[in-house]
Amino acid sequence: MATATSGAKIESPCTNVCKIDPDTRLCLGCARSIDEIAAWSRMTPEARRAVMDELPQRSEQLKRQK
Repeated sequence: MATATSGAKIESPCTNVCKIDPDTRLCLGCARSIDEIAAWSRMTPEARRAVMDELPQRSEQLKRQK
C-alpha cells in the first residue's frame, strides 16, 4: 500500500511489476494506465475506486493478449 506525502495511506493496486504494454499502454502488473499511475496520489478516493473496479477486466484483457 502506498503512502502519500501527508502520511495518509492510499489504497493502491501496485504489484511492483512495473512494465507497460506498448500496445495497450497498461501496466502488466496492476493494469493501470500510465496517466492513472502518475495521478494516483492526487485522485479522489472515489476516482481511485472507479479505476480499481475496472482492473479485473483489464487484467483479463492483458492475459488474453499474450
